[in-house]
Amino acid sequence: MTLKQAREKKGLSQAELADAVGLKQSTISQYENGSRKPGLVKAKRLSNILGISLDEFFCLSTFQNEI
Repeated sequence: MTLKQAREKKGLSQAELADAVGLKQSTISQYENGSRKPGLVKAKRLSNILGISLDEFFCLSTFQNEI
């Protein structure tokens, strides 16, 4: 599963997820395409909203472009 798939599974748009975390939609897009990685605090917020563990979150963001 990719970060995008985890977001979509929760029924959230990039803009909705960004609003919930306090980021711009473009930042979520960059996280999803692998051009940018979140810091620990943002990653924890994202993982909480997506209902996944922090470990799962980092696996999604680290390996999504390698699978």
